[in-house]
Amino acid sequence: MTQYDAVVKRCQDIFLKKTHDYGTAWRILRPSSLTDQLFIKAKRIRSIDEKATQMVDDSIDGDFIGLVNYAYMALIQLELNGEEELELSPEKAKNLYEKQVEAVRNLMIAKNHDYGEAWRDMRISSITDLILMKILRIRQIEDNKGETLISEGLDANYADIANYAIFALILINEK
Repeated sequence: MTQYDAVVKRCQDIFLKKTHDYGTAWRILRPSSLTDQLFIKAKRIRSIDEKATQMVDDSIDGDFIGLVNYAYMALIQLELNGEEELELSPEKAKNLYEKQVEAVRNLMIAKNHDYGEAWRDMRISSITDLILMKILRIRQIEDNKGETLISEGLDANYADIANYAIFALILINEK
């Protein structure tokens, strides 16, 4: 739990600093645009892993942090459903972020109970692939106008992406 909370704190710190610098400009993005931002980050991680080289100096850690924060932003956007002003106060943005952190953390606790922290034995490359799969599922749900017959909705997939990215950051930090 300590490792998980430390990673989330690091992600939140970056989110809050960027909120200070840019405001909540991300609020203009529709959930589908946030999904595409998630895709770009995850695709870059996989591409670097497959090529075993990197030409842009941005860290893989930074991309996983981006995955966490974009997933939380998408969850916030789903919750607000266009009902709030685009520019949120830093305090409101922080409160909305923390609300999502709590929900995603609770999901992690429940899944860790059932799965016995199986993620600790996974390869980071597999976690990246699972994130990409979740993103493709989200895209399909978006293309279906949010309708699912049997599957989890957008929110569950965004929450899983946040947790997988947090797990990857924990594993990276352990190396």
